[in-house]
Amino acid sequence: MVGAVIFMIAVSAVWVARGYEASFGDPLGPAAFPQMVAALAAILSLGLLLRPDPDPVAQSGPALARQLCTLAVLSGYVLLLEPLGFPLSTTLGTGCLALLFGARPWKAGVTGLAVGISLFVIFDAVLGLPLPFAPAIFG
Repeated sequence: MVGAVIFMIAVSAVWVARGYEASFGDPLGPAAFPQMVAALAAILSLGLLLRPDPDPVAQSGPALARQLCTLAVLSGYVLLLEPLGFPLSTTLGTGCLALLFGARPWKAGVTGLAVGISLFVIFDAVLGLPLPFAPAIFG
């Protein structure tokens, strides 16, 4: 069942990404990365469909709660990306995910800050992909 749902979402993502366009000169275009990720998800979901777990066990309470919190963090990240800017929203999202995976608060903060700044520099300065830097109220 889960494999079928993931497969349908992945195929839909490949279809939707076909129409992605950008104003900058990326030789592959903005559709390449989402299509590659969706194609990989479709292939892996076929594994779930063709070779399902013979004895599936439902997730326990804490594991299920962590999974739901992870979905909430990722959804919040998408919603806050433009209003807060890429570095801040990535720092917060990465820090929250690190906490969910058991990191100490100071390590989660340092990791979030390092990931937020380094990814902004890589994408914006090195690769030339424009990302929102500051919160929308400042820019």
